[in-house]
Amino acid sequence: MTYKNILQGEFLSRPNRFIANVEIDGKTEVCHVKNTGRCRELLVPGATVFLEKSDNPERKTKYDLIAVYKGEHLINMDSQAPNKVFAEWAISGGYFGKIDYIKPEFKFKNSRIDFYIEAEGRKILIEVKGVTLENEKIASFPDAPTERGIKHIKELSEAVGEGVEAYVFFIIQMDYCTLFTPNRETHPEFADALAFAKEKGVNIKAMGCKVSPESIKADSFVKVQI
Repeated sequence: MTYKNILQGEFLSRPNRFIANVEIDGKTEVCHVKNTGRCRELLVPGATVFLEKSDNPERKTKYDLIAVYKGEHLINMDSQAPNKVFAEWAISGGYFGKIDYIKPEFKFKNSRIDFYIEAEGRKILIEVKGVTLENEKIASFPDAPTERGIKHIKELSEAVGEGVEAYVFFIIQMDYCTLFTPNRETHPEFADALAFAKEKGVNIKAMGCKVSPESIKADSFVKVQI
C-alpha cells in the first residue's frame, strides 16, 4: 500500500493515545496517531517520524503519524496498514491459490474475523495482527493485553474443528526481524491461546514488510516460535 503527501517531522510528545505533538518545519503541530497501542519504545522525544497530510479541510488534525525511525530502522505504525498489506499480498501472491472470493470483516460466531477467503474449493478464515514491537530483531505481539485477540483466536480454533482452514497472520511492520514470538511477558493468556490454537490446527504465520516513508509491502515469511 502507498501513502501520499508525506512529510518528515520530529516527535515531541504524546498527550494521549490518539494524538501527538510533532515539530514540522519549526512549527509544533497536533497530529493524529494511527495506532492506539502503547508504542513507548517507538515514540520517544526527538524521534524522526513521517506523516501523511490529509486533503480533508474539515479535519481537526491535518496530519496522520504513520511511521517512525527506531535507530536506523524505519517502522510503519499505522494500525490500518496490516489488513491492507495482507489483502494486497493474498490477492496477488498466489499463496492460497486462485482466490474466487474474499470478504473482509467476516462475521463468524460472535466475532468479525478479518478475512474470509474461498480458493480452489477451500474455505479459509484469517485474522491479521499488526506488529510494531521488536527487541534484538525479535518481533512480538501484543504490546498491551488484548482480550479481543484471545476471543478471535479461540473462535478460529473452533472453526478448524468445523472443517474450515484458519490462519493468524502477524504482519511485522518492519523489514529486519528474524523471529516472531508472542509477548508472554505482557499477556501470557494470549501466548497460551496462540499455542492452543496451533495445537488445534490453526496456522500461525509471520511476515516481514518492506517499509518506506511512502509505502509498506509484504516481503517474506519470518520464523515463528510459539
